[in-house]
Amino acid sequence: MTAYAVGHLRPGGPHEDVFRYIELIQSTLDPYRGRFLVHGASVEVKEGQWPGAIVIIAFPDLTAAREWYDSPAYREILPMRTDHMPGDVILVDGVPVDYDPSATAARLREAAA
Repeated sequence: MTAYAVGHLRPGGPHEDVFRYIELIQSTLDPYRGRFLVHGASVEVKEGQWPGAIVIIAFPDLTAAREWYDSPAYREILPMRTDHMPGDVILVDGVPVDYDPSATAARLREAAA
């Protein structure tokens, strides 16, 4: 099942380390078949607040996402971003192709009863 790394990155001043991080990140993703779905896009906020930009990277599964994030290659470049651009990053499983939200609602309703 596809898994995702999702980053909510806050504005930071332009810095050469961040530019270098952006240049290098794809080489850390390639061994884990990670690919950008969204990269630094501004968002249209419909509810709440969302200062900053979003990054979404897809992986074949959660194991690959975890292995990428914990890899020596990524850990080496990570401070180039985190030292200059604050943010939050999560890893999350997607839903299967045949996902049925009404079945989820039924399970939640049953659990709440």
